[in-house]
Amino acid sequence: MSRRDFIKNGAKGLVGGIIVSSVPSLVRDIAAAASVPGSYDWEKHYWGFVCDNERCIGCGKCVVACKLENKVHWEPEYNRTWVERYVFTEDDKVFVDSPNAGRDGFAKEPISTKYDGLNIRKSFFVPKLCNQCDNPPCVTVCPVGATYKTKDGVVLVDQEHCIGCRYCIQACPYGARYILPDTSGTHFGQVRVVDKCTWCYHRITKGLLPACVEVCPAGARVFGDLEDPTSPVRRILSEKRVYVLKPELGTEPKVYYIGFEKGVY
Repeated sequence: MSRRDFIKNGAKGLVGGIIVSSVPSLVRDIAAAASVPGSYDWEKHYWGFVCDNERCIGCGKCVVACKLENKVHWEPEYNRTWVERYVFTEDDKVFVDSPNAGRDGFAKEPISTKYDGLNIRKSFFVPKLCNQCDNPPCVTVCPVGATYKTKDGVVLVDQEHCIGCRYCIQACPYGARYILPDTSGTHFGQVRVVDKCTWCYHRITKGLLPACVEVCPAGARVFGDLEDPTSPVRRILSEKRVYVLKPELGTEPKVYYIGFEKGVY
């Protein structure tokens, strides 16, 4: 079964798609040249991501690893990935917090202290990152084609062409984008342009895992190829009930969650 048929029939109707034709030819050529190191063939892969809320312990190692690997600024307002804590009470109230974007863990603000006096029914951690949507609104609104989708399903930003208009930031329903500060230390050395999670594209095209997946001590982050029937992501989608964030928006995200509950957004 092909990746498209699998997603359509086995992953709750989340059908994959490719949006490349809208990218200007110059940017598309740049993307192709930059995205196919060595023998990597991006037409043979289609990547997916699973976050297991039942396993995540909120340690923050994923956030730190991402910042170090991608040279993301240490300040908590600049993140390619982050972790949120959801607290549900018996009277159906929902509280969400993310001190320093989860970078330092949650031990300094335990539930017993922060939510003292509440009748708590359930709490868990939710990893957040770019959903690499199959129908990405950020690509649609970019006026210069700086945001584009690769053939292997990853949404990237050409920071050499980005004009910092912030349209994509406004269009992203997952809060996954931000503007680099003037003192940017990213690989590209650009300032006042958009940055976001790329699933460590420079790593996965070399056969490596994203940094956040590699360091997770609980196995709460799983990465794999949706084209490969033996990949861990394909296995999870076949065997477990999974959910996506804000499915009603039609963005067709490729980050799938285990252990979801109504009220997570």
